[in-house]
Amino acid sequence: MEEKEKPRLSRLTAILTQLQSKRIITARQLAEKHAVSLRTIYRDIRTLEKSGIPIVTEEGKGYSIMEGYHLPPVIFSEDEANALITLEQLAIKNKDQSLVDNITSSLEKIKAILRYSQKGNADLLADRIYFSGNNSEEKTSNNLMQIQSAITQYKIVSIHYITPEKKQSTRSIEPFAIYSIRGNFLLIAFCRLRNDFRHFRIDSIEKIRTEKQYFTPHKMTIKEYFEKYIKNQ
Repeated sequence: MEEKEKPRLSRLTAILTQLQSKRIITARQLAEKHAVSLRTIYRDIRTLEKSGIPIVTEEGKGYSIMEGYHLPPVIFSEDEANALITLEQLAIKNKDQSLVDNITSSLEKIKAILRYSQKGNADLLADRIYFSGNNSEEKTSNNLMQIQSAITQYKIVSIHYITPEKKQSTRSIEPFAIYSIRGNFLLIAFCRLRNDFRHFRIDSIEKIRTEKQYFTPHKMTIKEYFEKYIKNQ
């Protein structure tokens, strides 16, 4: 396998998180996850063991962390752990790839601190939860995280957009808020071309670029936006 290694410290930290988030994980799964060879994973495991991490090797099965060992000082109740698994399964159905990737990564870190018995229950529950809608897990956009960052940083965004009439349009916008309707995310933004607020379906944005230029925050709440622009439509 060709090795495409991320910085080793980053990989070791990620491996430790994955060891804590699973009841058991194989060297091959870790190798595929990090796009490295099995030999590299074996070396990483030895490094973690030498640093004092109590890794248990189960012959023919894989690796796990010694029961009771947790780095973060947080304990989840059974109901809290189950709620996390439900949230993860719901998120997987989302159509925006960037959101799915970040939620999955975040919940993996959270699951790393579940108690040993809860990890087995979490795997069981994940197989017993089903949400209808987007059953093919189709991903129609990959822009949500970038847009959210632009909203919080008050940065102008340039987009290449397909209008509802199927026409192409290039806009310079000031992102304001996001809302969801029937499983689709819509971006509310001040459009500099129209000199007014507009909404754009995120999955209709073909290209997006966050500019270095900042804009002055709009003195309006999301509630005020709906009252002014949506209520009377």
